[in-house]
Amino acid sequence: MSMADYKEKGNIQETPFGYTLSVIGGKWKMLIIYLLAENQPVRFNELKRKIGAITFKTLSSQLKELEADGMVRRKEYPQIPPKVEYSLTHKAETLLPVLEQLCEWGVKNHNN
Repeated sequence: MSMADYKEKGNIQETPFGYTLSVIGGKWKMLIIYLLAENQPVRFNELKRKIGAITFKTLSSQLKELEADGMVRRKEYPQIPPKVEYSLTHKAETLLPVLEQLCEWGVKNHNN
């Protein structure tokens, strides 16, 4: 299906494209998914170190949103100090080929 097939919806948010953007849109979500795909499972502080410029509050809220959308699995271990690991769900793994295509696009167009 193409975007033209959804023109009658009138509101981009009501299309599959709009849904996709609601799940992975924003500055950090695709980066979080990419890093989890490369390193899962990942603990919160390790993910924070790999991203760098993100605040703890923002990372926490982005992970909660990804978890609510069924993209990230959060596993909490009952120990002291608390240990929490994050990994991708099957739903998120189906998105990885698209992310790989975006990376290929970046390689081809980076210096143009």
